[in-house]
Amino acid sequence: MSAATCQLSEDQFLCSICLDVFTHPVSTPCGHNFCKSCITQHWDINFPYRCPLCKKVFYVRPELQVNTLIAEVSTSLRLSAQQEARGSGSERQHAKPGEVPCDVCSGTKLKALKSCLVCLASYCETHLEPHQTVSGLKKHQLIDPVKNLEGRICSKHDKLLELYCKTDQTCVCMLCAILDHKTHDVVPLKEECEEKKAELKLTQDQVQAMILKKEAKIQGLRSCVELSKKAADRQIAEGVRIYTALRESVEKGLNELIEAVDEKQRTAEKQAEGFIKQLEQEIIELTKRSSEVEQLSRSEDHLQFIQNFSSMKAASAIKDRTESRLHPPSFEGMVTRAVSQVEKMLSKQMKIQVEADLRRVRQYAVDVTLDPDTANPKLVLSEDGKLVNKADKENNVPDNPEKLSVCTQQSFSSGRFYYEVEVKGKTEWALGVAGESVSRKGDIPPSPQSGCWTICLRHRNEHFAAAAADADVHLCLRAKPEKVGVFVDYEEGVVSFYDADAAALIYSFTGCCFTEKLFPYFSPGNNDGGNNSTPLIISPVNHPE
Repeated sequence: MSAATCQLSEDQFLCSICLDVFTHPVSTPCGHNFCKSCITQHWDINFPYRCPLCKKVFYVRPELQVNTLIAEVSTSLRLSAQQEARGSGSERQHAKPGEVPCDVCSGTKLKALKSCLVCLASYCETHLEPHQTVSGLKKHQLIDPVKNLEGRICSKHDKLLELYCKTDQTCVCMLCAILDHKTHDVVPLKEECEEKKAELKLTQDQVQAMILKKEAKIQGLRSCVELSKKAADRQIAEGVRIYTALRESVEKGLNELIEAVDEKQRTAEKQAEGFIKQLEQEIIELTKRSSEVEQLSRSEDHLQFIQNFSSMKAASAIKDRTESRLHPPSFEGMVTRAVSQVEKMLSKQMKIQVEADLRRVRQYAVDVTLDPDTANPKLVLSEDGKLVNKADKENNVPDNPEKLSVCTQQSFSSGRFYYEVEVKGKTEWALGVAGESVSRKGDIPPSPQSGCWTICLRHRNEHFAAAAADADVHLCLRAKPEKVGVFVDYEEGVVSFYDADAAALIYSFTGCCFTEKLFPYFSPGNNDGGNNSTPLIISPVNHPE
């Protein structure tokens, strides 16, 4: 039997229904062989009874005869396959939960390697072999193992879903395309898949582009955070340095004050001790003289009394130091002078720090140009848009709802910007920034609530003020600025004003919440009969080296 087995091809002993080696092979009256269970199940669900191979019809269910020869050969082949499987057991993998099992394996199901779209079954490595060796089965379409292969069959026509109806956007079989979708746009499923894959490729490219963009944004944010951290570290280090120097200077001033007071006190104590010693010595001498006088006054020898009295009288008189006065030292003004020295030192440090701040903010300098479309009719602008002044007479120009004192052509909705304006020779002016939604008719109420962050010089009472919510903040300046720098940090909500020449901070609005475009704002004030005829001039900024 083994020799006969070697002479025969294994393909001759495969059931055409289950595609596996025969199990209990039986023969039909037409001479074809099948597994007994396979042909029995086939005829249980199909009528009339047909041979799966030659399609011969039997109107009476035939009696099945066991084919003993094929049974013996099939058993031999199955045992041989089992021995090979035991020899390479590491390659046989049982189907795990979630994996597709082989539909042919009996007992423990092995993991399927492929699914056949023609047979509508999934096969493990052993049961897949016929599809790789039998010429007729090689033409079957194999795919990666999938579950529910029945879902790939048209429930209406029992045919494979191999077409796609674009009109109804559904998968159909050949009969569906002919009968139910004959006027529709029907294409092969493969063609539609390729088209959809092209769309997915485009979507994937777009997604990848978005990912790259967002990764670049993340990198930018990380770089921004890193730069911010470095800037914060520099500020902390600078703050520690300055405050350490201030503390040391204050401590030094305090120690010098204590030393000066102590020195004066020690001098006074030393002087007092000298007076006390002299007075004590005089007391000793006076006590001795008193004893001598007392003794002489008791003498009854007139001659001796007269002689001693004359000699005692002739002795030098004792100096009287009771009139000597000790003037206590004056400590008045010493603390004030010491604090004044600290104040000078603080002012010096403040000037150094403001100069450093100005160097930093000047790197954000922008070139601003006045906008004639936002200028009040009574204002005169230079042709280059760098000067503005108040005219004695109103210009004959059409009214424009966009007009206000005057803003610039540039607006800012993020980041930082800085510009400088010359105010030398003026007796009245206002500078700052204004929001896009600020009222454009008449005078602008200068307050953050109205959308303006400004400082001004008022002619009537000759004082500087910052526009605040309830009442203006009076600004005490050491000197009248001739050039004002305006710095805005949009994200931080800060508007700062500097005396650009003296390197001094005038005022800062902090904690602002900007939600719209900001425009640099200028108001030259009234002409005041020529006293305030000097224009506001946008000056070029000297950039830091």
